[in-house]
Amino acid sequence: MRLPAIADCTTLRLILQGTTGDAVDEKRVAAFNALPQPSACRLIDFDDVQVIPGTILRTYFLIVKGTKPWVTMDVGLHPLPYATRPEFTGIEAIGCQNGIGLPQAGPYSAVIEFTHLIGTRGIEVIGASARKKIEIS
Repeated sequence: MRLPAIADCTTLRLILQGTTGDAVDEKRVAAFNALPQPSACRLIDFDDVQVIPGTILRTYFLIVKGTKPWVTMDVGLHPLPYATRPEFTGIEAIGCQNGIGLPQAGPYSAVIEFTHLIGTRGIEVIGASARKKIEIS
């Protein structure tokens, strides 16, 4: 059985302006976007988002919790690629099903250390049907 199709195919989100003012090579972006989409992974919804400071000054952990549509899915938090530092760095909640699965909903929690990913204002958690911006000062 194949996972239900969701219109979640993301394209590479690059800010098309490099740090030196030169435009990013659009052919490379187009080549990346032309690669086949995975069939086993989907953006999934989240219910709770927490930012926890680390024990070292100015370090942060993102904890995202929710219900995954298939209890056998592996859920991870995946930052979007950018050519320059955005205002809010997007971090997607993605569930991937490997092999035979059990199409029964179940809880998940995923964690990522995101200190090196913070945009100029913060981060944005992206799920299947919702987004949440978090300012980090």
